Amino acid sequence: MNIQALVTLHRTDSPNVGRDRIRLLEAVAREGSISAGARAVGLTYKAAWDALDAMANLFGQPLLLKRTGGKTGGGATLTATGVRVIEAFHRMEAELGRVMRALEPELDGSGVTPLDLMTGLLMKTSARNALRGVVAHIVADEVTAEVAIAVSEGAMIHALVTTGSLRELGLVPGRSVVILIKASFIMISSGAQPPRVSARNQIPGTIARCEMSAVNAEISLDIGGGKTLVATITAQSAKDLGLAPGKPACAIFDASHVILAID
Repeated sequence: MNIQALVTLHRTDSPNVGRDRIRLLEAVAREGSISAGARAVGLTYKAAWDALDAMANLFGQPLLLKRTGGKTGGGATLTATGVRVIEAFHRMEAELGRVMRALEPELDGSGVTPLDLMTGLLMKTSARNALRGVVAHIVADEVTAEVAIAVSEGAMIHALVTTGSLRELGLVPGRSVVILIKASFIMISSGAQPPRVSARNQIPGTIARCEMSAVNAEISLDIGGGKTLVATITAQSAKDLGLAPGKPACAIFDASHVILAID
C-alpha cells in the first residue's frame, strides 16, 4: 500500500495549518496576488484572507508582503519567513511519510495503522482569534493575575486569569503563549483614539477588511506585525461608525474575555 503523509501544523488551541493552506500560500506567491491565488486553489477571496490571517497569527510573523493597488495594481510576495515555512512543511511531509512507511510492517496484523498513532494529537477551537505572543509582565495577588502579552510591536493584550492558572500554565515573562478571543467579545470604535471606557484592552489598528451581511459585519483589524484581530458586530453599527478598509479603528475588549494557552 502506498502511504502518503499529510502534515498539519498546530499550536495548542490555535487554527490548524495543513496542506491546503500551504498550497494557498504557494499559489499567492506564484500568481503574485491574493485574489489570483485564491482563484487558483478554488477559494473565495474572503476564505483566502481568513486562511492567510490565521497562518500569520499562528507563526507570529508575516508570511506575505502585501502592496495596495495603484498604477500597477496590488499584489503580494512571500517574506523570507513565508519561504522557510513552505520549505519546512514539505520537508516534514517527506520525513513523516518515510517514518510511517517504516512503521507499517511493524504494525501489520495489530489492528493499528500508522495514522492511528497521530489520532488525538490535534485540538481545535471555536475562537475566531488565535494569536501568538510573549508574556511581557505579570501583576498578581493571592487570587488573580493580570498578564500582559506582546503580540506585535506596540500592541499589548492583557488577560485576567486566576493565580492558580498562572502557576499551572507556568507563565513567566518571556514565555510564548497563545491568546484566544471570540470575535463576538470584541467591540470596535472608529478613529485612532478609543473612547474613554473601562475595558482593559484598547488596541489601535487599521481596518483591513469589512465583510457585511444583512445583519452582521465581520471586521478584520490590522494591528501590526502581520497580526489581525477579527470582530463580529452588527451591520448597522458598522455603517453608523463608517467602518471601511484603510480607516483607523480600535479593538476594545475586557481582559477577562482573553483565554491563554501554552504549547
